[in-house]
Amino acid sequence: MNAEPDLNTQLMAEMGAKARKAAAALARLPAGLRDAALREAASALRAAAPAIIAANGRDMESFSGTASFGDRLLLNAARVEAMARGLEEVAALPDPLTRTLAEWTRPNGLKISRVAQPLGVLGMIYESRPNVGADAAAIAIKSGNAIILRGGSESHHSAAAINAALNKGFAKANLPENAVQIAPSTDRRFVAAMLTASGFIDLIIPRGGKGLVELVQREARVPVLAHAEGLNHSYIHAAADFAMARSLLANAKMRRTGVCGATETLLLDLAIAPALLPVLVEDLAALGCNFHADATACLICPELPEASATDFDTEWLDADLNIKIVNGVDEALAHIAKHGSEHTDAIITADAEVAEYFLSQLASAVGMWNASTQFCDGGEFGFGAEIGIATGRIHARGPIGPEQLTTFRYIVRGTGQVRP
Repeated sequence: MNAEPDLNTQLMAEMGAKARKAAAALARLPAGLRDAALREAASALRAAAPAIIAANGRDMESFSGTASFGDRLLLNAARVEAMARGLEEVAALPDPLTRTLAEWTRPNGLKISRVAQPLGVLGMIYESRPNVGADAAAIAIKSGNAIILRGGSESHHSAAAINAALNKGFAKANLPENAVQIAPSTDRRFVAAMLTASGFIDLIIPRGGKGLVELVQREARVPVLAHAEGLNHSYIHAAADFAMARSLLANAKMRRTGVCGATETLLLDLAIAPALLPVLVEDLAALGCNFHADATACLICPELPEASATDFDTEWLDADLNIKIVNGVDEALAHIAKHGSEHTDAIITADAEVAEYFLSQLASAVGMWNASTQFCDGGEFGFGAEIGIATGRIHARGPIGPEQLTTFRYIVRGTGQVRP
């Protein structure tokens, strides 16, 4: 007897076929129409703000995680407005599909051009932050891609309300139907169906914790654009301005502790540690920060708790900071290479030569000089929004905006040439 077909696999196939048809239409759609659809969706989000906030209230009632993750889940009027503005900012960006990336003429007269084109159909699996669905939809439409979204169970009601508003705006602008779809339930088997949807999904993008990313990388049968942990470092060099260092570290760690751009480890030069570390600890403790310090830091500030063997490999996503005292830039770089996740790392210094050396030696997707690591964000980079932070080595790295969700093809123009 044949086994009963899995309903999630059937559903994924149906949604995938619809997405494939929508992607073909989107790729031919003029930029002005795609941009108009994003502006209509922004208006629809604003109009639906009360319904979205009410749906989010249902999610918040059943949420039982940490305060930092609760902050990621929470929606209010200001955050709905930020989503709407993000769509409008994406709409205002240059069209990523009209770019000629390179062109040249061969000795035989053939004219060859490399031109941008959409990837096709994206699959986005995300946790906690319901606004991710709006950001992902905006960037997908701008870049001419269809997208299938699967939000986390903790944000199911919020994500559904956001998606309903987006599609209302898209329909008003006559965007191809099914350009943006969302999983209809929280059944985890739908995730498995997405990961094996070869032929329907061209790229899977996981956005969430380490467990989700590892699951997707392990089980996917389609290409994955990975978003690794944000094991980010702020290195305060001996030539740092103390006032700047205090301001930057407080922001990098405590502005929003649950975002992937937050600093998780302070690296502080030994030469200035006795003078600066007590001040930094006092600043952050006043903001509610906890500490995990190495032996040298504990000698300078005996009240600091000593770090465990695994703390420097932990992405806290909370009000916790690792502290490591280093003897110069090379030791800082060595620590980052051993314990970092190639996400975002920063140096704070007034010495330009040291800063440029640090930036040139980093393998991280984003390196910063005299700036908070929390600037690692698509909106802050001028992308309007982001679909994630890629830390892999293939395709795109860092914040992923519309341009990063295109590939390319070649166009060859001849005058009758035949190959000898």
